[in-house]
Amino acid sequence: MLSRGPIPMRFRPLLFVVFASLLPLASAQAACADLASKQFDFWVGDWNVSSAGGELLGRNRVEKVYEGCVLQEHWTGVKGGTGSSFNVYDAARKVWHQTWVDSTGSLLVLEGGLREGSMVLSGEQVQADGKKLLNRITWTPKDGAVRQHWESSSDGGKTWKTVFDGIYRKAG
Repeated sequence: MLSRGPIPMRFRPLLFVVFASLLPLASAQAACADLASKQFDFWVGDWNVSSAGGELLGRNRVEKVYEGCVLQEHWTGVKGGTGSSFNVYDAARKVWHQTWVDSTGSLLVLEGGLREGSMVLSGEQVQADGKKLLNRITWTPKDGAVRQHWESSSDGGKTWKTVFDGIYRKAG
């Protein structure tokens, strides 16, 4: 027969463990529910990536993973080379974060956010010679396509040079 009275003392530690184990899940879902965590969703899809002149540079698949809280990128260049990034909105700091790794051993860590309709992420990278390189990547959606413009600066942001300029169009 079921008791309708207070929960017996011997079951209270078990209930505490059950509820405590659900807190991280609730916290993660709350963070992903923030509208800002959807700002980069325009990049989700299967893409053919070309130069401004129309030359195919590679293919990219960007998907939502981990309960929709993270964007994962899978890059394959037509001349070889592969890479992947994880992109997440850090609700506590109100900033977007990207970690990129590739088949050459490169690591790129960027942070930023949405500015005037474009996602702009930047970060410092230490080169093999010990010098610092500032990277800035801007993703701009337009008419169902996305332009990715990657720039770098070796003088602390005084001057910039283009590293990559690609147009993403849905594969299909």
